[in-house]
Amino acid sequence: MRIIAGRYAKRNLFTLKSQRTRPTSDKIKESLFNALGQFFTGGSVLDLYAGSGALGIEAVSRGYDHAVLNDMNGAACEIIRKNLALTKEPHRFQLFHMRSELAVKHLSQLGLGFDLVFLDPPYATQQITADIEKLSQLQLLNPQAMIIAETDHTTELAEVKQFNLIKKLTMGRTIVWFYREAEV
Repeated sequence: MRIIAGRYAKRNLFTLKSQRTRPTSDKIKESLFNALGQFFTGGSVLDLYAGSGALGIEAVSRGYDHAVLNDMNGAACEIIRKNLALTKEPHRFQLFHMRSELAVKHLSQLGLGFDLVFLDPPYATQQITADIEKLSQLQLLNPQAMIIAETDHTTELAEVKQFNLIKKLTMGRTIVWFYREAEV
């Protein structure tokens, strides 16, 4: 797995050798970022289930200013630290090691807001919907924020109150869901 484009392009990333994490393949990552617009001019990113940190690092590599990466797995956090060191710009990232529910509350207390959020929990069905609703409730989403959820092909996400499903990409056994808060 590697960084595909931008300032950190072609750097190979470390991954956790475990059944507990599912790194997003380079092919899916490339399709996801192509759908988003490839390159960006600033903003903040949250990857609530960061695994290796690849999605958040890719987003910063392509122009986001800062990424917050969270994972409850200590071994995954060690891998993320190694990958952040590869960027030679670790100051552009914050890493948290906590359960997603605690991380969201903590980020709210810090007064943070995000323009792009990645959700790829290992237990997707109910968790993604709950996470999106909690992010909105705690006002962690900046105006026009995009939420990207990744699931396997057998998962069907329920409608999320006050959010529009903008796009749904099916790539083999993976589905990528793009959400944006509905305008009131």
